Amino acid sequence: MLTLRQIEVIRAVMVTGTIAGAARLLNVAAPGVSRLMKHTEDTLGLKLFTRRGGRFEPTPQARTLFDQMNEVYRNLENLRYAIRNVARGQSSELKLGSVPSIANVMVPLAVADVRKRYPDLLVDIDILKLEDSIDYLLLGRGEVVAMSYKLDHPALTFEPLATGELYCIVAEGHALARRKSISVHEIAAHKLIGIEPKDPYGRIMVGLFEGAGVDYRIAIKARFGTTVCGLVRHDLGIAVVDGFTVAHASMPGIRVIPISEPTGFQTFVAYRRDATLTTAAEFFIRNLRQRMKALAGRPRAAA
Repeated sequence: MLTLRQIEVIRAVMVTGTIAGAARLLNVAAPGVSRLMKHTEDTLGLKLFTRRGGRFEPTPQARTLFDQMNEVYRNLENLRYAIRNVARGQSSELKLGSVPSIANVMVPLAVADVRKRYPDLLVDIDILKLEDSIDYLLLGRGEVVAMSYKLDHPALTFEPLATGELYCIVAEGHALARRKSISVHEIAAHKLIGIEPKDPYGRIMVGLFEGAGVDYRIAIKARFGTTVCGLVRHDLGIAVVDGFTVAHASMPGIRVIPISEPTGFQTFVAYRRDATLTTAAEFFIRNLRQRMKALAGRPRAAA
């Protein structure tokens, strides 16, 4: 029985007519080709080549086998080509969703990592409200969703991503802009721009004030953190947002101030419990987790 390597060597000698030529074609040492050829002939009990004028001529027995060997070789090359395409993500698609706060900075960083590993992969990203995430997964619209809240659902698996923190943000010209830290009591004394309380971050923010026993008043309510940041930038009030939204100084005109009280919260990635994740999806989750852990708690104020 011939191995694929033996078939490659026999074909290379047939194509080039010399041991040295076969070695160059296969990018190996000539003595190794010679030894493998002798071992193959001994194993088969057949003389495959005769030497004439410094060239190796296939025997009639070898010519009989040559067409079959070529077919095997073509199939092997097709398999290698298919493997290379799969490894690059060709003809594949990664569909993922994310809540806006994680999608703002973290998801693009992780997707950049994915594209380096799978340069031909098509990536489809949906920005989802929390309440839309369940149907997105259960209806098969996407593989994974990065979420800021863990839901109790029997059909879904939730894996931890990273722990984040909440921060106070103010316009760069605001009286609080030079503060190194601020308390919940001090925040409550100012006009607040708040995330919708139904949003997970909105719940965390509400819990922050309620836990401190502080009354607060929201002057402007918005749905997403990026909108809140835009309103703060125009000095329409101050706000409490998650650190992932303002990571990498992505919001110019805003100062980010740490909050004195503990504000930690956990983020998650969700997928169907009965699903087998693609290699690309697993790679995305792993890199998203690494990116978020690296930046968690370290947002920078923008000038």
